[in-house]
Amino acid sequence: MNAIHFVVRKRWRVPVLALALLAAGCGQQAGKEVKLDEPIDTTKQLHAESCSDIPSRPTAATAAQTVTSGDTSTAGMVWIPGGNFSMGANEFADALPKHTVRVKGFYMDAHEVTNAQFAAFVKATGYVTVAERPLDPKDYPGVPVEQLVPGSAVFTPPAQKVSLDNPLRWWTYQAGASWKQPKGLQSSIKGRDKDPVVQVCYEDAAAYARWAGKRLPTEAEWEFAARGGQQHETYYWGDQLKPGGKWPANIFQGEFPSGNLREDGYQELAPVGSFPANAYGLYDMEGNVWEWCHDLYRPDYYKNSPADNPQGPSSSYDPQEPGTVKHVQRGGSFLCSDAYCNRYKAGSRGKGETTSASNNLGFRCVKDK
Repeated sequence: MNAIHFVVRKRWRVPVLALALLAAGCGQQAGKEVKLDEPIDTTKQLHAESCSDIPSRPTAATAAQTVTSGDTSTAGMVWIPGGNFSMGANEFADALPKHTVRVKGFYMDAHEVTNAQFAAFVKATGYVTVAERPLDPKDYPGVPVEQLVPGSAVFTPPAQKVSLDNPLRWWTYQAGASWKQPKGLQSSIKGRDKDPVVQVCYEDAAAYARWAGKRLPTEAEWEFAARGGQQHETYYWGDQLKPGGKWPANIFQGEFPSGNLREDGYQELAPVGSFPANAYGLYDMEGNVWEWCHDLYRPDYYKNSPADNPQGPSSSYDPQEPGTVKHVQRGGSFLCSDAYCNRYKAGSRGKGETTSASNNLGFRCVKDK
């Protein structure tokens, strides 16, 4: 196996792999080169990371503000009436304390943004996602230029059971992986127009939202919408994992990461709308793909967050990776199960480095009335 190097510059983790693969890892001390066999995180920490152990990139110039506006209608959106609800979860430390929040009414995409929708945006604007952009050698000191190949993180299930103490066992960095080739150069989205677009970082999602005359949801808006007017403690759909003997969402069944039983009918992504909508008419608010939110991430934000339409903290902080800017992600993905990364549970939170992408990360938009 080729050697894997993690070159850290300006407090950003930058993964580089000679010739082909790059691999994901957790935050390390600045300036330290990490070998594959070095310990990186405990199982407990990995669970807390919410399956977000994916490669980070240097901060890219924000293109979202330069994208011209496209279709700004509310077609394909549903009206969320707004109101009061109890936000948070007792099971997760960063979702405490539970607190009462009020959100205004808003429109929300009925489903995650699809490949077809994102393709229309790219065609209209010529937008190039972060994963597709050339890598600047100045951001990768000491790495040969020929090794600086654009790409992104791809879930690669191992052939046999592995311990959960090292995400390098199931995440690889694939050269050429992007929204239109989500698993690398040999992959394609042909015939998958209704799949949620993936391999989009926060900047990419914000650019699309701006073009569509929309925005990314706040974390409070997202949770309010996911609850569908209910206040279940365990899952957004209720208190049983498999109500009526049927899987209500595209999540991982079996022993993660190698033993996906596909009881829900899907190995990985499911076309949007493949599972029942919630009471508001929203599809796939649990599982399928993680969804970017507007809010910066802090694990202690709920201790002092405002009760009226909270917009998130003014700065990001993750004690596991100090100095790394992260935004909130919500909903979990096809890689989450009750035994590992169960952040599709009601009120739970995810997080992701702002310029990172993967093949289980997408988004949906909201719009003010």
